[in-house]
Amino acid sequence: MTTTLTRPDLTAADRCDRCGAAAQVRAVLPSGGELLFCGHHAREHGNKLRELAAELQQG
Repeated sequence: MTTTLTRPDLTAADRCDRCGAAAQVRAVLPSGGELLFCGHHAREHGNKLRELAAELQQG
């Protein structure tokens, strides 16, 4: 996994796209889009995101 930030670190204002909790992980998709996840949802969806070649960034 390569970790390069495409924008500033996550802030308290960044929220999980699944549940609205504080975001801890940014998933940058090969298409250029991004998703934000709390720790719980990052663990739940991490394997599938890696299969899709998403870059996971810890915030």
